[in-house]
Amino acid sequence: MAKVEIGRIDQLPKRLGKCVRIGALELALFRTGEDRVYAVENRCPHKGGDLSQGIVSGEFVFCPLHDWKVCLKDGQVQAPDEGCVKTYRVTVEDGHLYVEL
Repeated sequence: MAKVEIGRIDQLPKRLGKCVRIGALELALFRTGEDRVYAVENRCPHKGGDLSQGIVSGEFVFCPLHDWKVCLKDGQVQAPDEGCVKTYRVTVEDGHLYVEL
């Protein structure tokens, strides 16, 4: 498993998404109000919406295209919709963010 530095926590605004590219992989990063940081693949399973542009509420992001609700912890789309996005573990060390691929 590779651990890749993706920036600093102070560069990631709270309750807003940020798109990060690592090679061909595109991730959506989110920092909650409690300073938890999540990374998920940046495509909604419904119509490929850019999740980094979605609205964040607690530990969920709402797809900007059709308002699908995705859990940032496990990637599960919430009922009545169905689907899942891949999640990636993020760690913070001395203010630096790392994602495990």
